[in-house]
Amino acid sequence: MSDEIPEEEIALAALPLDAWHRARGARMVPFAGYEMPIQYTGEQGGIVAEHEWTRTNASLFDVSHMGQLALKGDGAAHELEKLLPGAISNLKPGKMRYSLLLTEAGGVIDDLMVTNTGAHLALVVNGACKWDDIAHLREHLPDEITLTHFDDFALLALQGPKAGDVLESLIPGTGALTFMTAGLFQWNGAHLWVSRAGYTGEDGFEISIHEGRVAELADALVADDRVNPAGLGARDSLRLEAGLPLYGHDLNLDTDPVTADLAFALSKKRRAEGGYHGFKAVAARLAEVESGTLAQRRVGLILEGRMPAREGADVYSGDTKVGTVTSGGFSPTLGVPIAMAFVDSAYAAEGTALTCEVRKKRLPATVSPMPFVPHRYYRGS
Repeated sequence: MSDEIPEEEIALAALPLDAWHRARGARMVPFAGYEMPIQYTGEQGGIVAEHEWTRTNASLFDVSHMGQLALKGDGAAHELEKLLPGAISNLKPGKMRYSLLLTEAGGVIDDLMVTNTGAHLALVVNGACKWDDIAHLREHLPDEITLTHFDDFALLALQGPKAGDVLESLIPGTGALTFMTAGLFQWNGAHLWVSRAGYTGEDGFEISIHEGRVAELADALVADDRVNPAGLGARDSLRLEAGLPLYGHDLNLDTDPVTADLAFALSKKRRAEGGYHGFKAVAARLAEVESGTLAQRRVGLILEGRMPAREGADVYSGDTKVGTVTSGGFSPTLGVPIAMAFVDSAYAAEGTALTCEVRKKRLPATVSPMPFVPHRYYRGS
């Protein structure tokens, strides 16, 4: 007999905007311990329509399931650097950095964003991992470093090529932010922490606001004809086109940053000097890259036909299994199935012909560079 509680019996938490989503016809599904909108009904609803609206206008995503944390205290950046491979001590106020929480074996506990707000370090972590992340941070940070979980704050993501103009018209000054910068703003008496970032590959923002004011802000944003709400389904197809890995699918405790093609998150100085959890294992993987002996790599695949290869599909070269799909779907922008997979390094070169097994059929696939659709981050004029 298993002690595990079936997922359908686990009490799901409600987002601060739960009623707001349902009033707009959202179909709610369990995700990361919450009931979350996967798509909306109506003329502009549906995953493909929401995806395409994001590519041409601006979409409002509710990502309030994410964990919003703050670290404060003398030496907080130095102490956090002992847990992350990214350089945090040189992060200037208003700047953000992508990094990873690692085990001593180099496994990825979570990927996260770190921002120097000037007053503290702000961390945004994945919703499904946030309690484990908090436990890990509390275990390894000294008592002098205060960790605060802002569980009464919501997080909205406004994404798309018109997001900058929309937000500037509502909250003057936000248009001056560039990719991976952030600042504190006021709107109708509410404090907002706005960062120019997101996980769709489009220009856009993430907006942190107290849960008591989030419905008012969401109403104000969708009152703009350029903004529609969008759900998890479109967010997933957008991030797949952007070649961005998703924790729990493309990243997990058995995945290291080098094999996952996230070596950009390792600064040159930290590669050389180490000093963080997992350094020895990460250094070993980097040495394997140099010597050409790295076992596997994360790659992009473009499939022929219309049938997508989903997570778990086996990847073959001839009759030899050489990898596994970790994310896959149909790309509305490209009109073809795309996927991310971990494959043996000998088969990771761009243009390599492989096959993916889907419903007992072998579908031709070609190793493709990522992102599948170019990023359109705003880096300044």
